[in-house]
This record gives sequence, C-alpha cells and structure tokens, in this order.
Amino acid sequence: MKIKLETLQHQTDALTAIDKAFPGMDMMSNNPDANYIYANPLIRRRYKNEANIDIKMETGTGKTYVYTRMMYELHQKYGLFKFVIAVPSPSIKEGTRSFITSDYAKQHFSEFYENTRIQLNAINAGDFNARSGRRNFPAQLSEFVEATRQNTNQIEVLLVNQGMLHSKSMYRNDYDQTLLGGETSPIKAIAATRPVIIIDEPQRFPRGKKFYEDIEEMKPQLIVRFGATFPEMTSGRGKNKVTKIDYYRGEPQFNLDAVDSFNQGLVKGIDIDYPDMPEEQASNLYKVKQAKAKKLILSKGSKEYTLGVGENLADIDPDFQGNITYAGGTDHELSNGLALAKDMKLIPGTFAQNYQKEIISQALDCHFKAEEENFLRPNSGDNAPKIKTLSLFFIDSISSFRGENHGKGWLAQDFEKILTEKLKKLIGRYEMAIDDREKEYHSFLQATLKSLQSEHQDVYAGYFSEDRGSSDTDIQAEVEDILSNKEKLLSFRDKDGNWLTRRFLFSKWTLREGWDNPNVFTIAKLRTSGSEISKIQEVGRGLRLPVDETGHRLNQDEWQSRLSFLIGYDERDFAQKLVGEINDDSPIKLNQEELTDEMIKLIVQEKKKTDPQFTEDQLLDDLDDHNVITRSNKFKENVELGGQRMSGYDALCKLYPELEQHTKVAKDKVRDKNSEDNTIVKLRKQNWQQLKNLWLQLAQRQMIKFDPSVNQIAETVARDVFKDNDNKIFVLQRPQIVHQEVVTDEGSASVRETQADYNTEYLTMNYGKFLKILAKQTDLPVNLLNNLMIKAIKRLRNNTNYINEKTLGNLIRTFNNQFNERIKTSYSYEPLDFSTSTSIYNAKKHEFVDSVPASVLGVYQSNSVSDEKYLYDRPPLRYDSADPELKILQRSYGPKISVFGKLPKKAIKIPRFDNGTTTPDFIFKIDHGNKSIYLMIETKAENMRFDDAVIGKIQEKYFKSLKDSGFYYRMATSEQEVHDLINKLENGELN
Repeated sequence: MKIKLETLQHQTDALTAIDKAFPGMDMMSNNPDANYIYANPLIRRRYKNEANIDIKMETGTGKTYVYTRMMYELHQKYGLFKFVIAVPSPSIKEGTRSFITSDYAKQHFSEFYENTRIQLNAINAGDFNARSGRRNFPAQLSEFVEATRQNTNQIEVLLVNQGMLHSKSMYRNDYDQTLLGGETSPIKAIAATRPVIIIDEPQRFPRGKKFYEDIEEMKPQLIVRFGATFPEMTSGRGKNKVTKIDYYRGEPQFNLDAVDSFNQGLVKGIDIDYPDMPEEQASNLYKVKQAKAKKLILSKGSKEYTLGVGENLADIDPDFQGNITYAGGTDHELSNGLALAKDMKLIPGTFAQNYQKEIISQALDCHFKAEEENFLRPNSGDNAPKIKTLSLFFIDSISSFRGENHGKGWLAQDFEKILTEKLKKLIGRYEMAIDDREKEYHSFLQATLKSLQSEHQDVYAGYFSEDRGSSDTDIQAEVEDILSNKEKLLSFRDKDGNWLTRRFLFSKWTLREGWDNPNVFTIAKLRTSGSEISKIQEVGRGLRLPVDETGHRLNQDEWQSRLSFLIGYDERDFAQKLVGEINDDSPIKLNQEELTDEMIKLIVQEKKKTDPQFTEDQLLDDLDDHNVITRSNKFKENVELGGQRMSGYDALCKLYPELEQHTKVAKDKVRDKNSEDNTIVKLRKQNWQQLKNLWLQLAQRQMIKFDPSVNQIAETVARDVFKDNDNKIFVLQRPQIVHQEVVTDEGSASVRETQADYNTEYLTMNYGKFLKILAKQTDLPVNLLNNLMIKAIKRLRNNTNYINEKTLGNLIRTFNNQFNERIKTSYSYEPLDFSTSTSIYNAKKHEFVDSVPASVLGVYQSNSVSDEKYLYDRPPLRYDSADPELKILQRSYGPKISVFGKLPKKAIKIPRFDNGTTTPDFIFKIDHGNKSIYLMIETKAENMRFDDAVIGKIQEKYFKSLKDSGFYYRMATSEQEVHDLINKLENGELN
C-alpha cells in the first residue's frame, strides 16, 4: 500500500493566507550583498516582527504538509531556497524528517513542482563529535550553508531541535575549518545565509526566552510559525494584569481552531472510556502536597505522609501496587515515570495490576469493534477497500513490557493472554462465515492468533527511548516498523501475499509527540499523565483521519471514524476538560451577560451565507422585537420565546444557533461513554415501514449511461478550449513580486500596492508531465491532446514557455466546466439487476437498519418537542445548518403529511455524472387522495456555489426518471419555500 497525499481545501486556504501575508521581495535595495549566492534573496521588511506570519492549525490537520508545500511555493515564486525548521524535540524532528523524505511526499510534490527537490539536512547531537583529533563541522551543516542559488532546482532545508540549537556546539568558534571562507561559528554561518525560519510548536519557543533567542541569533529575514498552540504574553500587575496570546501581528494570518477542526469533520470524533471503580476504592484518594528532589509529601484528609527517595508508596497504602518508589530528581518522578506536581490526585486502586488489565480488556473490545467495521465496511457498497486498524498503549515502564534476558514482562504476558481469549471468541463467531469479506476477516484473525503463539510474534510491538542502540534483532524490527514503516503498518499483506498482523503498539510516552499514524483508532493510557499536559495533545496521536488499503484518505462524509481513548478512573473528568480546551480555542469568547461586538460580527457573517442582505441592524431589530436585549445590548433575565421562559442569552442561541455552532464543539464530537449522552439515533420503524416499497426501488443500483454523442462533445469542447479565442488560457508564468509604497494625497497617507514579475526567466513544465496530468484530469486521449497542443504552440510562434502550471490549470478548469455544462443533460439512469446497502437500508436483509450515527444526520443538535410523524426518535433534532435545515425540522406539518424527516448521508447514493454520489436532505410523504407523493428536498444557500447547483440538477434528473412512482423533487433555499411547495402538492396544484 502506498499513501496518497491529497490537496485538502483547508490546507489550500492556509497556503493562500501565507501568500497574501508574505511581504514580497525587495528589488530596490542598494545592499551590496543582495546577490550573495550563498544567501536567500532579500525580502521586503526583513527582520521586522510585524512582517512575520502565524499559521494556527489544530493537531491532525496537516501543518507539516502546509509548511513543506510553502517552501516549494516560496522557492518557485521568489527564488527563496534556504529554510531552517526549528522543532522542540528529537521525536518531532524525526516525524518531520520522516514526512519530508518519504517517497509518497516526494511523489506528491513532484506533480506540482517538477524537477525541484528538497535537500533535507538534519543535525543531531553526535554530529559535532571530534574525529581523529579534529573538530570539524557536520557534513549536513556544510551542505546547507555552502549551497548556492545557482542550483535552481534544489531547496536547502536545515532541520534542528531546540536542544541542539541551544547547545555549545552551535555557538563555539574553535573548529578546525571555516564556512563561507571565514565563519567559524555554526550559528553565525547559518545567519549569513539570511534564512527563512519555520517554527513548529511555537508555544515551546516563547519570545524573550532562551530558545527564541537562539532563533534570533540565526538572523532570519522572515519567521513563519505553525502550531495549534501559541505562547502567551502577560502585561501589567494585580488587577491590571492582562494575558493574551502572542501573535506577531495581533492575530494569526490563518486560523483553523479546534472547534472548526472537530465540527467540520477534519479530525476523528473522540469517545472517552474508563473502567468504573467501587466507591470505597474511589474515595481512597491522596493529594500531592509537596514534591521536591529528595522528598515527597502526600496528604489524605488531615494526615500527611512523607517519603524519601527510594521509599515505597506501598508503605503508605498497600493498594499502591507494582513496587512503586519515589525517584525524585528535578522532574519529581515516581519510579514508574509519573511526574508529580502540587495538588495532583493519586488513587491507589488505579495502580493495581488487575485495574490495568481491565483497561487493556476494554481497549481491546474497542479495537475489535472498530476493526470489524473497518475491515467489513458495512453499508459502503460492494468491495469497499478495507481499513487497517491500529491501537496504541501508553504504559508505566519498559520493565513491565520487556522482561529480563529477552523475556516478556508481566504486562506483555497479561496482554497476550487477554488478546488470545478475545481472538478465539472472535474466530469462533466467524467460523461459519458465508460472505467473502467475512471469510477474509476470519483468515486475518487466524493469522493473528498463529503469529501471537509463535516464537517471534508480529502482532504487537513496543518502542521506548531505551530501545535506541539495542542489539536485539526482534526489538530493532519492532522499532523500525513503528518509526519508519508507516505504509507497512497500514497494509494488510506483504509482497508475497502473507497477512501483516502487527497492529498493537506500546510506548512509555516516547510516541506522544512527533509520531503519528492516521489509522490509530484506540489509545489506552495505563498510567496517568499528570495535570499539566494538554488534553488535545494527548489525543493528538489518534486524531488524523484514516486511510484505506489503497492509500486514500477517508473524510468523515465517506466513512465515520472515531478514536476510543481509554483512561483510568482518576482522570474521569477528561472528556469535560477536553471539551473545555476545544471551546477555549475559539477566537470568539461568548458573553452570557451582554451581546458583544464580536458575537454580532460572527452572527451577521454566518447569516450572510444564506441571506446576503442580512445586516447588523436587522439582527438588533429582531432581538429587540423578541425582547431579548436592552438598549445597551445587555441580555434580559427573563424572556418568553415559543411558549418557554429562558434567559436572554439562551433566547439568542435559539434564534441564532449559528453563534454556538462556531464557538463550541458539537456534542457528539467528544463523547464520554460512561455519561448518558447517546449519539446513536434510533429509527422509528413504524414510520420507515411506510417508505418500505419506496426504498426497495431506491436501493436498486443505477448506472449512468451517457448519450453516444458524449465523446464527440468532449472533442468539440476540447478543440474550442485550445483555440483560446479570448487569450486567457495559454499564459506565461513568472514569479511575482509585491511592491508596496507609502503615498500621500491631500494630507493623508495610504499604501499603494502593485504586483510585478520577479525575474526574466519563465516558469515551465516538462511536456510529458504536462500531458500526463492533462489527460488524467480531463479523461481525454493523449493523442488528441498532443495534436491540439502542437497546433496551439505553433499558433503561439513555437513559444514553449506557455507549457506551465498556470496554462495547465486553465485548460483543465475551462474544459471541465464547459464539458460538464454541455453533458449535464446528455445522460440517463439505467437500473441494474441488483440492490446495494446504504446508510439507512440493509439490502441483504431487505430491511431498514435499527439506528444510525447521529453525525450522518447532522453535526449540530437542538432540543424540540416530539412529533409522531418524524422518522427518528426525538428530541434532539440533528442538523447541519440553522437556516433552512433547522427551521424545516422545527415546523409543524398538517394531517396530510404522514411521515417526514432528514435523510442521512449516503441514504440513497444517487450516481453523479462527474463522479461520486449524492443524497437529498429531506423526505416528506404526502397523502393525496388514493395515492402518495414523495417530496425530496435538497437545501442550499441563496448564494449557492457552482457545485451546489450541479448537485441540484443531478438530483432533479434522477427523481424525474422516477416521477411515475410518485416522486417530486425541489431544491429549496428557505423553510417558507418548502412550506409553500407542500401546500401546493396537498391541494393538487402541481402535477
């Protein structure tokens, strides 16, 4: 299996924001070293903090991808070729190195930046060691510093972690060689290259502290920071003390916060689990009163207990099992590696071996539940690619995993025993499987058990800091698989067709940062992590969306994916804290006392998406009419809305749910399974049975049959496009420079900005690559495209500089738009002789499913009164947009509506002529005399995007072919439009 990187919209948006914020190149400088071949060209406003850029992206959304592509972009557009990536730790450095040097990343970026490569130079601690009595610079440092801009196809990148950057080796000047003909200090040699510095995890490089001072010593022309968290800065004292996030320009130039990441489905949802504990054990709680290098003081009630270094916690309470002592030191650790801090709570029962076994057992149950779904892919159509399922365990100590003399520790032995029992039960369940995919899963499980029982098992593996340099071949194979063989871990079979069964990974926090694998579906913590660690960071290793066995990344609309996170009872408030962290990450702070300017701005901004004419005055008038706010925008305490009494703030959220949608994580995105929150929505089977005959027809697979004229249309459109009558398609491409100047006019000053070509050389592409991408993106024959290109280039006086990325993009976009416009009616739906399952219907059993995940109905929820006609148990209602979806759901309907409701994603799977499938949003069954009418509604904003209009045309054509069966279809932009349409159908005014 090969991972396929795909360009995601939020990543493209981040790159666009960087391009917009980039200060441009300084072409007017009289600096005599401007053309120094060992250094970057000069950037405008260089060395100024206000020119630096901040990009905020949540964990798991691809910031490494964005800053890697940014380097290619800045090199292509402006000739910048020397970048330093500064990361906090060796593990993050290894993760970055692994991504940039991976074959799949190189392949992906080569499609956009032909013949350009990144030369990655990573400096490690041992690289400065003296050899043969001479103190020389590491080869990687020399390569970076002495590379010249004459090699136009190579980007030089220096990768360094903060410990290495702050080391004496970087600052000393007694080396036995020089760089750039005179520099004897590594940090000064780097500074001479005028680098662009990328800071990964900026909260670990706060301004004014030692590690940021190291950054400044490298004299960066420009700094671009990428992270989910940024450092804070404090000013004033006492009551005047103010703490705010330290952004270079006051705010990030791109902000993908945690709320949007979860609500938009850019990361997995999260389920929190923990084994319960008897009240007697749970109340047996000790608090850390003081933790010093040589002394630990615990308190319980009014009593205090003191331990010195090496003394056992069991001396205080026998329930502290596992021979745990106080190790002390600067990190104030227990012997199991747990760092203690003041006021930290310890429950002895969570240290017991049998309690950790219970967490393992529950984690394996979560693993196999996810694995069955990911392997079998129910309701995803026939032969949907499988998804490899991985689980990650964080444990107390390496000795519990790796025993003495190459043996197994007690934890590994317990894990094997529990896993063996669960495998045997699962194998027995699939013993009589008839379905081919179930038979395949049975074979996979058998291979897993066989490997587990062999001398050199390949089912689980561990990676610990102590493993570095181990001579044990089995250990090295495990470490290699975990750190470097991401694609192997994601694959089901090796090159010889044998099952790859390794999918359970163990670590002692070594994999907490830097390492990631998108197919981690379960994380189990067999130890608490302390109170100071970010909850989002802890779940971060499992947030990324998964890939299937073809390497395709599955978004949440394609496949609902969730992370199960197992913790101990002592962290049972984890879900609450995690939700708090996510909501705190929103830039808009909700005020329940008064309507603030930023709350007004957000509501107006969101309402304009469905009603472009909506204004702030309209909002305030509406709230005034509903008696929600005072003249000074304070919320009233007692407001009546819809027959209910509530606060003014709650009334605002009822009237404008958009406010909380963009400032609070949706409830089902983080679930505590031991709470009462249920995110499975049950179907009201008696209502769905009224649609049974209808669904037998909808479940029948349909094939798109194009008219015979389509191929001729494609060729005609292609010929017209290549003629380029408006001279807008074939264009020349040069790097751009942004020029700004301050001008004064009638006493006021303003900035005038212009764009100009950066240099005289044009950017071009290899012709073979150009044709290959063009053929792939248009489905046109290569021979036809080649002939059309030859004619076009001849017309352009044989100027091959027109063969570039801009021309390519123009050709692809123009052809596809014109071709799709021409063929949008040149096809028909042809029924096939088999049915397929969907998210709502099991075609094999010929019946509706019992329930669906709430998220396939909508991201958000709203309480409502029950309606016996609704297709699901309610409240709450699930919806994706407040207007018109929520308004449609909240309306009461007359007696002629027998059932109605929102359709889950992929409930029908109407084939699209431009690939993929689509499903309308709503269904209404309307009784009209002796027959029934089935009204299908697709909701869109008034200012709908081009793709939304295409979807409407596709759905309209599909249901028009089924009109004889009583179907009526309409795209609606408002609740009133739906209401009027229902009235007309009930009264027989429409045919």
